[in-house]
Amino acid sequence: MIYDQLTLYINKSITVTDHDLKTILSYFKPLKQNKNDLLLSQGEISQRTYFVGKGCLRFFFINEEGKDVTRYITFENQFATALVSFITKLPSMESIQVIEKSELLYINHDDFNHLMKIIPQWREFYCLYLEKAYVNNTNRLMSFTTMDALERYTQLLKVNPKIVKRLPNKVVASYINISQETLSRLKSKV
Repeated sequence: MIYDQLTLYINKSITVTDHDLKTILSYFKPLKQNKNDLLLSQGEISQRTYFVGKGCLRFFFINEEGKDVTRYITFENQFATALVSFITKLPSMESIQVIEKSELLYINHDDFNHLMKIIPQWREFYCLYLEKAYVNNTNRLMSFTTMDALERYTQLLKVNPKIVKRLPNKVVASYINISQETLSRLKSKV
């Protein structure tokens, strides 16, 4: 079933022949993870890109004050990796944690790059992925500099309500850069 999800995702993004699709899928390996498992620890080099079939992943780092900051959250039918480390092959500044018991597919860095060499549409797929990541990161950065806590929470409810519905307050607060107490007050207002 998870390979069917990945097939749908790929087919929505790019047009590939059945042969090329089979080739792409053959490079992805299944992985089941339990809640709170770490897929990547800060300081390791990101060697994998993940497709989430079921569950949730959290990308976080520890800031200069020792505070846990959630940068990104991904749910079913999404790709995710510690992108800066994956691209640069330098140690990651962030960790990847499994938030819910998850069923994943992953492809390693070398295989991902090999696919770009042998299947031109995979390069197009990667370009689309990079564009989405750029837009998401830019929008998040702008929200931190142009919106107050209530506006960020309201936007989160509108854009990605799954985060609020499925995840603990600690993670939600960390994601929109507020305290848990502030989050509780905002929830009672909205």
